[in-house]
Amino acid sequence: MKGLLETREVQSPALESNPLGDPARRKLTVYLPPGYAESDRRYPAVYFLHAFGNSGGTWTNASGFAPSVPERLDALIESGAVPPVVGVFPDAWTSLGGSQWINSDAIGRYRDYLAKDIVGFVDRTFRTLPKAASRAVLGHSSGGYGALVMGRYHPELFSLLGAHSADAYFEYCYLPDLPKAASSLLKSGGIESWQGEFRQRVRETKMRGDDFPVVNTLAMAAAYSPKKGEPLNLELPFDAQTGRLKLDVWNRWLVHDPVRFVPKFLDAFRKLKGIFIDCGTRDEFNLRWGTRMLADDLKNAGVDLVHEEFEDGHSGVSYRFERSLSVLLPRLSQE
Repeated sequence: MKGLLETREVQSPALESNPLGDPARRKLTVYLPPGYAESDRRYPAVYFLHAFGNSGGTWTNASGFAPSVPERLDALIESGAVPPVVGVFPDAWTSLGGSQWINSDAIGRYRDYLAKDIVGFVDRTFRTLPKAASRAVLGHSSGGYGALVMGRYHPELFSLLGAHSADAYFEYCYLPDLPKAASSLLKSGGIESWQGEFRQRVRETKMRGDDFPVVNTLAMAAAYSPKKGEPLNLELPFDAQTGRLKLDVWNRWLVHDPVRFVPKFLDAFRKLKGIFIDCGTRDEFNLRWGTRMLADDLKNAGVDLVHEEFEDGHSGVSYRFERSLSVLLPRLSQE
């Protein structure tokens, strides 16, 4: 037997009147395990957080060669490796490319959207077990970062956490993009002119290779250093003319770095029943090292942790969810 995918729409109070004018009504894909319709039992739930540049619908994309994450979940349940669970695939896409699953004055309240609106909707609408012991949260890249954010702020909601190739140690993962972004913005005449040209071009053709450093930098600045009154309500961490790093702004970014915040919130992470983190040894964003730093801090604090590395890069690694799900889901409370 296979599970079923249902699509619902959720009106999010947290996203209403968000600064970017992005939709407050979002599609939500939910995986219902085999036998759900034929029973009246309640199930634990696992929440999947997508990466930057993706949306909630990305999880169900068929590649032709590799199974989707819901198909991997099907196979794990069928084999008995994990118990039947409800899978939840929320959408946190924004017109800047993503939200980092946090509350930001320049983007919107996406942490509240997940923690309050989505979790509340799922528990009201589906037969879930509405308690932390029966919920897990997992993600890749910015979604892995979002899972760490949930661990920091919401151990009362989630007891298990999986972070694949999560954004961490910002000096290595973000800093290399800043001079590239500065060059493109200087050439185009600033944020607003670059953004206008970019949006028109991607509608008519596609993204160029040199677009990503700018897209990523603007989105992260909106998440980590919002500032009302500036273009896109964000403050860049470098001087537009010289490229000199603005240490006051860059330090605002660093406050959001898991390598910085995890050691400060170890009491929250100790409340979790288990954490799984991993990263590829050839990760193009140098996330291997931030992951190792997090593993060191969590292990030294006595947190129940599984840390792994694998021979691969950053993208196309959804097969790693089979490993994290196999480690975490059997630990979810079934009653």
